Amino acid sequence: MDRVVGAGDRRALAAAAVTVVLWASAFVFIRAAGADFSPGALAFGRLLTASVALVVILIVTGEGMPARGAWRGILISGVLWFGVYMVALNWGERYLDAGTAAMVINIGPVLIALLGGLVLGEGFPSRLMAGIAVSFGGAIVVGLSNSGGGSAAILGVVLCLTAAAAWAIAVVAQKPTLAHASALQVTTGGCVVGTIACVPFAGQLVSEAAVAPLSSTLSVIYLGVFPTALAFTTWAYALARTTAGKMGVTTYVVPALVVLMSWIALREVPTPLAVVGGLLCLAGVAITRSRPTEPEDAPPPRIPNRT
Repeated sequence: MDRVVGAGDRRALAAAAVTVVLWASAFVFIRAAGADFSPGALAFGRLLTASVALVVILIVTGEGMPARGAWRGILISGVLWFGVYMVALNWGERYLDAGTAAMVINIGPVLIALLGGLVLGEGFPSRLMAGIAVSFGGAIVVGLSNSGGGSAAILGVVLCLTAAAAWAIAVVAQKPTLAHASALQVTTGGCVVGTIACVPFAGQLVSEAAVAPLSSTLSVIYLGVFPTALAFTTWAYALARTTAGKMGVTTYVVPALVVLMSWIALREVPTPLAVVGGLLCLAGVAITRSRPTEPEDAPPPRIPNRT
């Protein structure tokens, strides 16, 4: 039995690793395609590509439609994570470099912990509140680091915080859904819902794709197939086999990967002050996940026998 559990843990870890690498690459490709596609059009093109790929896979595997009990979570995650998150992130990366955006987005695990207290009755320990204060302080520092862009930089931070909030709410809604449907079913359903939510941007996608260079169009296709169709499925697979908090921890490495990838592909490096702010964001997350060392209970005082 221990061997089976160990193998399952390794598969979940491998799935999480695939997710982290592909999601990190998404920040870079969003910056690359964002020069030719508006935020809504980029989100719709990415989701449409992913939906087609996922529906084909769903049909080939014969998994069919998710059970009725899964649809509530699928609808919530579809609108928020596949819809709001992607539009807000695309928009935010118009004002922030890829690495800085990734650092602000990584406040998501803190928000997941906060929602755990609100929705799941886990309470509000002092370390959680301290971590939230540190992380949001870091987000402010990131905004100040881009003060040369004026209010636009602040808007970029706000948009990335909006994306992080949408992600956190979606994860809390998605976790129980995986008890009623497979990772592929949940991801496909959410992606299709997100695509429908972004249909108003279809006209923009058609007009912008007509004049966009091939490299940008290929970036949109890449975003749909790999960081969306594949990475969201591997995320759901791993989430079904561990806790939401542990999955949130796996995203800590994303900003470092994004900074490396954006430096190699885009020659883009965050300013020193942005790095400080990003480290504060991650420090806040680390504070919320840390546990105080509890001293061993002292033995009860020995009462002398007076009889």
